[in-house]
Amino acid sequence: MPKSKRVKIVNLTQTDKKTAEHKADLVVKIQAAINEHAHAYVFSVENMRNTFLKDARHERTEDRFFFGRNRVMAKALGSSPEDEFAPESHKLAEALVGNVGLLFSNDGYDAVKAYFDGTVRPDYARSGAIATATVTLPKGPLMRGEDQVPHNMEPMLRKLGLPTELVNGIVTMRSEHTVCELGDTLTPEQAQLLKQFYLHQALFHVQILGHLANGVYTDHSAEIDA
Repeated sequence: MPKSKRVKIVNLTQTDKKTAEHKADLVVKIQAAINEHAHAYVFSVENMRNTFLKDARHERTEDRFFFGRNRVMAKALGSSPEDEFAPESHKLAEALVGNVGLLFSNDGYDAVKAYFDGTVRPDYARSGAIATATVTLPKGPLMRGEDQVPHNMEPMLRKLGLPTELVNGIVTMRSEHTVCELGDTLTPEQAQLLKQFYLHQALFHVQILGHLANGVYTDHSAEIDA
């Protein structure tokens, strides 16, 4: 007879305390990084994959990367000239909007930008992205690259909106179907279909939004690719 599992009671006060401690620890680490590095950067992380953070930390062992709640990171930097942690650091805080991160380094702007530019690679578009090409699947046996689509994918593809059926064990399109058109705002189903067919319609590219060095902040947001 299976053993009964005792219900664990989680003390919300303890949970809140741990959360507060984690936030305080992040603030302390960010402020320490400011003191230990000559350059601070805010960078965009649109389409970021977890492997980037792992690879970047492995390759740039002297640097510090931070991702977290923007409000917490901003608190470490200060929100105004009166309470900023370092000269002009409040301007870094102002740039913490959306999917962004902080990098602290002893490398200057040109070297860091060159590193980020070297991380550009094709990626799968996510829901809400704009389609960069029209994709149409023809009637007949359904191919994925040079291979036929595995028969066990048929129910999932049909659920995603494709007019598929199994004919003698082969996934077959009953009619031509346009997955997306150039300029469409991709739905979750469209984005998933593009991924299933190995079709990249996005670029993974980390871009610098702002740079602080020697008490001077430079806004680089206007240089980001449109």
